[in-house]
Amino acid sequence: MHEPADAVEMRAALLRLRRTTGLPVAFGGLLHDARRLRIAELSGAATGALRGLGICAGNGLGGKSIALSRPCAVTDYRSARHISHEYDAAVATEGLRSVLAVPVVVRRKVRGVLYGALREPTTMGDRTFDAAVAAARDVEQALVVRDEVQRLLAAAREPVAGPGAWEEVREAHGELRALAPRIVDQALRETLLSVCGRLATAAGGRPREHRVTLTPRELDVLACVAAGSTNSAAAERLGLKPETVKGYLRSAMRKLGAHTRLEAVVAARRARLLP
Repeated sequence: MHEPADAVEMRAALLRLRRTTGLPVAFGGLLHDARRLRIAELSGAATGALRGLGICAGNGLGGKSIALSRPCAVTDYRSARHISHEYDAAVATEGLRSVLAVPVVVRRKVRGVLYGALREPTTMGDRTFDAAVAAARDVEQALVVRDEVQRLLAAAREPVAGPGAWEEVREAHGELRALAPRIVDQALRETLLSVCGRLATAAGGRPREHRVTLTPRELDVLACVAAGSTNSAAAERLGLKPETVKGYLRSAMRKLGAHTRLEAVVAARRARLLP
């Protein structure tokens, strides 16, 4: 069974946080409604006391971070005066003292919290805070991509009516192809590419008897070109160098027997490689 993409991204961010800071413990989770978070991922924990703990906005250190939408920290959790202490038992069981909490914020909305902790009451420096913020940004970017993927998947499943709607389908196809390589979760990436395949063949018509085979990257580049992107724009969209994009485009054109970018796009559509 594939893990949810959220779990994969959160676990990877917590591991990076520990590796870059040397913090022995990191944990976190995403909000399942506007004011409540559940700690789902632990890294370096000695017990399971924190797993599944529900954090309400305003309560404890993480709840304070949710409410204020900014990083918060305490040098000694058990004696901290500026937080409430609903979660002292779990924190004490894990033996945590110095703790920081960083919110994961997407479009001005808190979507989760990452924690880092020490087992002694020590003030954490700027380097640790910066690393924690960077780890939270990684999760934020993953959530932005996931949200966009879900939006495009929903749009792709809607019935298409009229020739004008095909331009929207083609634009969605290009965006989906560009997003796919950035998806960490394999199941979601495969679903995304499957939808791309359905979009490419949805226009109907008879495919060529001897169908051309393009590599995934050649198809990514051609999808960007079909959406009107220049080589530079395609490179930025796909995270490649412009020279690399040119190479993929030349290769695709050669396979398709095309002499221009437009001919390549037309040939790819006739071969039902693009919608």
